[in-house]
Amino acid sequence: MRLSLLLVVAAVVAAVFGVAFVVASGPLLSVYGVTLDKAGTLVAQLFGASLIGVAVLNWFARNVTDPDAQRAVVFANLAQDVVGFVVILIGQLAGIPNALGWSSVAIYLLLALGFGYVQFMRPRGTRVAPDEGISETS
Repeated sequence: MRLSLLLVVAAVVAAVFGVAFVVASGPLLSVYGVTLDKAGTLVAQLFGASLIGVAVLNWFARNVTDPDAQRAVVFANLAQDVVGFVVILIGQLAGIPNALGWSSVAIYLLLALGFGYVQFMRPRGTRVAPDEGISETS
């Protein structure tokens, strides 16, 4: 899996959800069976703003060749997606969102697996490691 492709996919997902959370958090979350008061709407909009920031970061990092920068971007995405997966899974198992919430569980899991693969599972010399870049050939 190419890091640049994974970063583009992650950027698009984050941008779509980020914009939706900023401009229509109430209607978006109502599809998931979640209702928001004014404070919840504000927090959801702030979450959307953070997602837009992640989208911009991933979009501009897609062609970065510096190994330290690649490693930082991969670890940041991996941390975000692992924590997001755990949080949404706990919420889903508690019955907070409706069945559509499983789509969020899947999105976080797939992104975490992608970034985990890039960091830990790729053959030596093609994964992000100290003093090494990512080869785009595999």
